[in-house]
Amino acid sequence: MIREKLTPLLDIQELDMKMIRLMRIKKQRYTELKQIDSLRQDLKQQLETKSQEISLVNEDIKELNTRVETLLEKYKTLEDSQSSIKKIEEFNALTQEMTALEREKASLESQNSILLDKKAEEEDILEKIKQALEDSEKNSQDIEADIAVALKKINAEGAKLLAESERLQENADEEALAVYKRLLRSKKDRVIVPLTQRTCMGCYISNTIQHENMVRKQLGLVFCEHCSRIHYIEDETIDQVQEKPRRRRKTAKASS
Repeated sequence: MIREKLTPLLDIQELDMKMIRLMRIKKQRYTELKQIDSLRQDLKQQLETKSQEISLVNEDIKELNTRVETLLEKYKTLEDSQSSIKKIEEFNALTQEMTALEREKASLESQNSILLDKKAEEEDILEKIKQALEDSEKNSQDIEADIAVALKKINAEGAKLLAESERLQENADEEALAVYKRLLRSKKDRVIVPLTQRTCMGCYISNTIQHENMVRKQLGLVFCEHCSRIHYIEDETIDQVQEKPRRRRKTAKASS
């Protein structure tokens, strides 16, 4: 009878469901670790990018300061030359040139002031990124430690479940076990499910009356007409399903 094949498979299935749940939790924990590392790497990238931006601003400030110093030297040279000029035309020309240098110097100093403000803002952002990275690394260490402990427990529990499953598989019908494993690999969920009022408790779609009759007879593995799961009747326990003897009708005694 098929009940003898399904009984150990149901026990194996319960262990497999526990292992699948553990694997999902394990996968979730690894995802959390990746997210923590991704956040940390993102902050490090932001820190590097912001440092490079500040470095470029410093270079621009340095270049402007150099240009301002050059203008000051030119201005000083013109100013010294102006005292020895006797012709009014040459004096006026020098004055105009000095005025142009002053305007250019004012423009450069204005640009420099803007760059200094930008540098201050960028450095403020840089400090915030540094603090966020420091906090993230500190917090992530605690979280990663907790996850490591959880993963160790999951691995230990999984090893116990696997050992128990392998023990049960030794007494399972090889052909039925092979079918069960193939379905389990495909669905990653319960593959031996009750048939309740002709409805599959795996896909929740109704099957035919003929299908239900085949399941009740328990002569072989019967698969859902829609999802291919293996069916059994839950209200008739697998260990106790048996044909009920027919009651004979009592024949009426002939009247005397």
